[in-house]
Amino acid sequence: MIKHPITLAGIVLFLFAVAGVGLVALVHQQTEARIIANERQALLDQLNALVPAHTIDNDIVSDVITVSAPDRLGGKETQVHLGRKAGKPVAAVFTSIVPDGYSGPIKLLVAVRIDGSLGGVRVISHKETPGLGDKVEERKSDWIFGFENRSLQDPLPAKWKVKKDGGVFDQFTGATITPRSIVLAVKNTLIYFRDRGESLFQ
Repeated sequence: MIKHPITLAGIVLFLFAVAGVGLVALVHQQTEARIIANERQALLDQLNALVPAHTIDNDIVSDVITVSAPDRLGGKETQVHLGRKAGKPVAAVFTSIVPDGYSGPIKLLVAVRIDGSLGGVRVISHKETPGLGDKVEERKSDWIFGFENRSLQDPLPAKWKVKKDGGVFDQFTGATITPRSIVLAVKNTLIYFRDRGESLFQ
């Protein structure tokens, strides 16, 4: 029999601590796989919005390489998801970075088909001003959809600018820096793919 109340309290606290840690570990173990699966599905949904699932037969989430081209793709390292069908290249989706957004870096998904045309562009993170620069989000405006099917031939490289600078792309009233930066980043991604696209699939 334990005669000292302090000793008894210590043992009880120890047992509660062990039970608590065990419970946390169990919950973490059960939810970690679900969280990973949910994150994977969210990424797959984003990729399939740009490279439709019926156009490829590989696992585009896992078929990914890392390249380094800060001058063109904005970040020190850029992940590129590769879409293939019957082993042949279909499209590459770049996680390009716009380093000079108005309020900070903007992260993009830029899908380039094997023929050099754009499957589409999506903004996946930014810190732009609500009501102004955040119009780059697909849920705020349809501006981002204006890149679909564009290429370095439509328009020609000299016209890959916002209209204020003599190009073909719209800008936002009171917020020219954000669209200007995204247009340049998408153009640079297309140039990178033109110059090195074939090597990505080797």
